[in-house]
Amino acid sequence: MTTVTLDEAKLHLRVDHEAEDNYLEGLILAAETHISTFLGDDWPEPMPAPVKAAVLLLVGDLYENRERQADRALNENRTYSLLLAPYRSMAVL
Repeated sequence: MTTVTLDEAKLHLRVDHEAEDNYLEGLILAAETHISTFLGDDWPEPMPAPVKAAVLLLVGDLYENRERQADRALNENRTYSLLLAPYRSMAVL
């Protein structure tokens, strides 16, 4: 399922050390799992650039806001939703 490599995530985050590689790999897995659930279907093949960008945005949010509490209100990133909306499966009940 991996769409984002560790090197791509580190470039996106501007991380140039290896001390948090295992942590970042966990964040990539968490972001991809969440997005897969959010989309409600299998990963589109080939992976569209907007979905990959959304994974990177979520990894960035998880990396920057790793504490449960924050000194400011955290809101949903509208860009994330806009990138994923065209690929989301919506079941009709």
